[in-house]
Amino acid sequence: MKKIAIVYYSGTGNTALMADAIKEGVEGAGSSAKKISAGLFGPDMLDSYDAFAFGCPASGAETLEEDVFEPMFTSLLPHLSGKRVALFGSYGWGDGEWMRNWEAEVRASGAILAGESLIAEDTPDEAALQAAHLLGRALSE
Repeated sequence: MKKIAIVYYSGTGNTALMADAIKEGVEGAGSSAKKISAGLFGPDMLDSYDAFAFGCPASGAETLEEDVFEPMFTSLLPHLSGKRVALFGSYGWGDGEWMRNWEAEVRASGAILAGESLIAEDTPDEAALQAAHLLGRALSE
């Protein structure tokens, strides 16, 4: 059974809803999942998991949240090479530039994207939650 870490930051609860759906997908595929607040996760925890879902909403001018999530994620980048990773988050404006930039950064680290990154405008609708569920299943493969 694979162990999946779902590491996220959620300011309004939208990204947390997506994390819940990813967890359901992971567990439905027979793997174990643990949701972890971004402020509680660090590089020393990477070896305890087989794959990772990282979630962060767009912030400011389409960037990762700068106080908690971005510093945590930056500390992980040198250690992500060869690791299976999924990215997700919500946004309220823009066109998803923050996710495209984030994907490029993850690819450059040598990490393996487990599936198409997931973004949802504002509160995730049923289609976004279903996509999150499927992303969780993909992490379990």
